[in-house]
Amino acid sequence: MPASKASRFFERVDQREFLLCQSINGCLRYRFVLPYFRVASRLGDGWFWYALILALPLLHPEAGLAVALLMATTGGVCTLTYKGLKKTLIRERPFISFPAIHCGTPPLDRYSFPSGHTLHAVCFNTLLAMTLPDLALLILPFTLSVAASRVVLGLHYPSDVLAGAVIGGGMGTIASYALPTFMPMA
Repeated sequence: MPASKASRFFERVDQREFLLCQSINGCLRYRFVLPYFRVASRLGDGWFWYALILALPLLHPEAGLAVALLMATTGGVCTLTYKGLKKTLIRERPFISFPAIHCGTPPLDRYSFPSGHTLHAVCFNTLLAMTLPDLALLILPFTLSVAASRVVLGLHYPSDVLAGAVIGGGMGTIASYALPTFMPMA
């Protein structure tokens, strides 16, 4: 079966990103790196975001419920988007394509483009930046840790993370304009 244009493109890009990916993945040799990024990645699976969504109405009584509902709705759209792209574009994860790259934690699915963890994290952080900027600033280090974890753990190429960030940032920006729809009528 002939390779698709997307898979041929990714094969070329994978070769160009291999050394950078391997270098970043090499950080796993430091004792504290693996546990830190495993935790960031695991929380980025959704656990941190679920807790935040549930806590928002308590943290911000005026707008928290509306922002929480918007985040939950946008999160669903993000999931459909990244799963559709992964199924269509089919890019193997770095540790599958290159045995020199170590897998630091089991992946949630097979394909890598784009990074769904990064897409969600950046989407939510962008949405918060446009609605509750003080909270967004507090969460920014976590968002950056989730994005970095994907490459450090050998699960994504840097371009997967970049694509996830661009798509997520766009989705978060667009979603923030829907906030008035989610606000309760006075």
